[in-house]
Amino acid sequence: MEEEAEASAAKKFLYLNRKAPHGTIYALESLEVVLIAAAFDQDVSVAFVGDGVYQLAKGQGTKGIELKNFSPTYRALEDYDVTKLYVEQEALEARGLSEDDLVVPVEVVSAQRIAEIMEDQDVILSF
Repeated sequence: MEEEAEASAAKKFLYLNRKAPHGTIYALESLEVVLIAAAFDQDVSVAFVGDGVYQLAKGQGTKGIELKNFSPTYRALEDYDVTKLYVEQEALEARGLSEDDLVVPVEVVSAQRIAEIMEDQDVILSF
């Protein structure tokens, strides 16, 4: 009985975003995969480290590079019950950003805490 409960339990997925939002497909692909996983009732967490913190930055002007600014789509995560959004404090500070510069509410945590969160996951997908 216990095995059945474990098998049907949602897996813990962490989506680790390391890349800037534009110039590659990684950021948009990650966002799409997160939304799909959440739609299937998985336990979804999203972490933004390194240049990945730029994905959440307010005021992204994409007109000059002729790409759609998809950063407002991060607001839809809450509608999918994706509320575990972590941003690496050191990455924010190194880029001159603060929590107020981000398009959605997040939990700002240390790099050490990101590592601890990663250890607690069943699946980690890095983008």
